[in-house]
Amino acid sequence: MKKTVEKHLTLREKILETIRDAIATGVLKPGEKVAEPELAERFGISRTPIREAFRQLESEGYLTVIPRKGAVVVSFSSKEIEEFYAIKSILEGYAAHCACKHLSEKEIDKLAAINEKLRKLAEEGDIKHFFRVHNDFHELFRKAADNAKLDELISSLVSKFQLLRYASISKPGRMKASVQEHVKIIEAFRSRNSELAEQLVRKSADYGGRVLMEGGATAVPLSRNERLAAAQLDI
Repeated sequence: MKKTVEKHLTLREKILETIRDAIATGVLKPGEKVAEPELAERFGISRTPIREAFRQLESEGYLTVIPRKGAVVVSFSSKEIEEFYAIKSILEGYAAHCACKHLSEKEIDKLAAINEKLRKLAEEGDIKHFFRVHNDFHELFRKAADNAKLDELISSLVSKFQLLRYASISKPGRMKASVQEHVKIIEAFRSRNSELAEQLVRKSADYGGRVLMEGGATAVPLSRNERLAAAQLDI
């Protein structure tokens, strides 16, 4: 029984990865239908595990399942992108502000280790693994904020917009820029500068949205006040 379940889960993950990759790379385009029969034939399985995968991908913001019509790739307007990143910016910024008071030196060292791994993945151009490890970085300081409701809100929000976040991090140069942003954020945590940590995290989230709407690959530009605060931390 255990082997059957493991096999099913493995197959389900393969289906999920196949569709995610096809959407992320543009093989499947916004508004395009994802056909159950083709996937069933490709994997040599019934449609049940495919429908389960569709439900999972719908919860992650990759697909919209329309009754009697099937699943289609989601499309987002500029307004929806702007709204998502605006909310993400506020919530994650506040999480960073709170985390400054609670992060242990060991946890900050772990953030630095995660960011070093991200640096290597960025150099290798490994977007898929970068995305997963990038999530670990943000989850660590969110948990350290010690606010369960806040963490629940952010987790619920970002889980529904995985496609947008993946698309943003996939833009040329964005992975390396993200690593640079993290270096500044880590230093703000080390210095227990909660206001700067909040500003940097908010700026990073805002820029993630601008990258999608306008394009671009440079690091997040700091305001004059942020540059002055950063100068005091030598970052």
